[in-house]
Amino acid sequence: MKRVRVVVALAGALTLTPIPATAATPAFQLSGGVTAPIHSMADAVRETVYVDSGLDLDGDGTRDRVAADIIRPSTTARVPVIMDASPYYQSAGRGNESEVKTYDSAGVPVKFPLFYDNYFVPRGYAVVLVDFLGTNRSRGCVDVGGQSEIASGTAVIDWLNGRRTGYSTLTGATTKSASWSTGAVGMIGKSWDGSIANGVAATGVDGLKTIVPIAAISSWYDWFRSDGVAYPGYSSPTGLGSQFENSNARSRCATVRSQMTNGSPANGDYTAMWQTRDFVRNASKVKASIFAIHGLNDLNVKTLQYGQFWDAVPATVPKKLWFSQTAHVDPFDFRRSEWVPTLHRWFDRWLLDVQNGIENEPQVSAERAPDVWSTDQTWPPAGTVSTVLRPSSSGLGTAAGTGTSAFTDNGSGTPTNWISGSNTGRAIWSTAALASDLRIAGTSSITVGVSSSTPTAHLTAYLVDYGPARVRTGEGIRTLTTESCWGESRTGDDACYRNTEATTGNVDAQIIARGWADLANYQSLTTPRTITPGTKYRMTFRLSTTDWVVPAGHRLGLVIGGTDTTAIVRPSQLPRLTVDLADTSVRVPLKGTVPSASPAPLVAARVSAGTKSALG
Repeated sequence: MKRVRVVVALAGALTLTPIPATAATPAFQLSGGVTAPIHSMADAVRETVYVDSGLDLDGDGTRDRVAADIIRPSTTARVPVIMDASPYYQSAGRGNESEVKTYDSAGVPVKFPLFYDNYFVPRGYAVVLVDFLGTNRSRGCVDVGGQSEIASGTAVIDWLNGRRTGYSTLTGATTKSASWSTGAVGMIGKSWDGSIANGVAATGVDGLKTIVPIAAISSWYDWFRSDGVAYPGYSSPTGLGSQFENSNARSRCATVRSQMTNGSPANGDYTAMWQTRDFVRNASKVKASIFAIHGLNDLNVKTLQYGQFWDAVPATVPKKLWFSQTAHVDPFDFRRSEWVPTLHRWFDRWLLDVQNGIENEPQVSAERAPDVWSTDQTWPPAGTVSTVLRPSSSGLGTAAGTGTSAFTDNGSGTPTNWISGSNTGRAIWSTAALASDLRIAGTSSITVGVSSSTPTAHLTAYLVDYGPARVRTGEGIRTLTTESCWGESRTGDDACYRNTEATTGNVDAQIIARGWADLANYQSLTTPRTITPGTKYRMTFRLSTTDWVVPAGHRLGLVIGGTDTTAIVRPSQLPRLTVDLADTSVRVPLKGTVPSASPAPLVAARVSAGTKSALG
């Protein structure tokens, strides 16, 4: 179909701060408080450097070199760097249009995926796109969140700061310096790309000034597992990583693949291998500012990933956060006209030290309805209180319950049939209709006292907003045929991308937080315990992070079930589960009046349950 292009005016393109005619071309100029496009993309410098990673994971006797493709302004002034490190540049591609890198006959990079080069190089930034070790033009092995990946980022940052050797070729001895670099680096990326930004930041490497993790992982255990239970799909990092290996990695990295397989037992235990891929445990080392973006309905990289990292980084680190109602979607594709200028100001502030005050503006921006946004100065917002709610025969409230509630895990539970009432393999409680809005902002947890009729049992819990609403559905966007252009195009790399619009629908219930667990891990995630049928065990497990307003007139519900077949694997024997109400509670970060309980039945015909898409 024919595409219609809409050219977006570039902020500050008309009125520039004057400089003396005899001065050399500066790194940047300000116009309207932001950097203006003063450099030409036509004469931008394009090159590749191969940086010594310090590792030899492929065992060829030579230290692995990581390839970094660079595009930078043609100027003698030093410039900062925007970096996106990825395994996808010759496989899945990047962005909504799955762009891949291209090269000319001499191997010089031509196409730089995404708009970062087109928009930021004219404004005085270099853009560096790094191939993970073991992918595209890098040597080494893919180890899915491990030392290879982290070195892919830290080595290039070290090179940009003169601390690491770079070479002009993959195997030659001719060195290459980054004399054009200020040493200030901002890492950005969606999904796996953003995950390495989290991991590199958690090393505390000097020179990394900011990260912009979009739908990013902070603990790889929590992408493959949930509190002892495995997600279906990849049984270990090995299967995921092998999809993106280059030919050298495929032939030489069997040892690394074996280590990943052996370190990720199918029973869901947290092992030493997972620990090395847990960036939250080293979040205290983070010095770089953080601008995090996540979709509340993302069941690929679940919202717990940003919530736990956000909570763990030092309070002194400047932070900003966007929540959308989308699933696994980049803000360029759900809020483009606001995203690009906000990202522009963020990079100006932290990479060029432009005192634009963005760090003093509202910390969080959350989508309350499709394309309707609200802000708060801090997050969680002032007045949020960790509140314990308890299920009882009267519903969900603050008073402890008595007695038990039992159900059979029939192995066919889904969010839709559990919440709509057509599947009885769960228990449901709710508050009365709310007299005023109730906001949940943060990460909840649930404690369940439960006995099982079999030696194996898996658990699921949801918090649900019961009431009619119009929300984004599916991934949350639809791609259109029109285009808008962001930056300067050049031969082989245009700055124009297809527009999108929200996909919306009416629902009667919305899952706002969810979690899963294996009862065998009730005492430890590293060591499962034997479950004796009929014996009660108490287990606490995490629910996903959220920022959601349950409106007045709606009810807040709690669902406890067995196997959510859309999310976790079944136990070997399906059990009948008996929940001790006196020993069961959910801890929720609430802002608003604590609701009273209601025993009224809950039936929801139209349910929004979230979307799980491929990592990327």
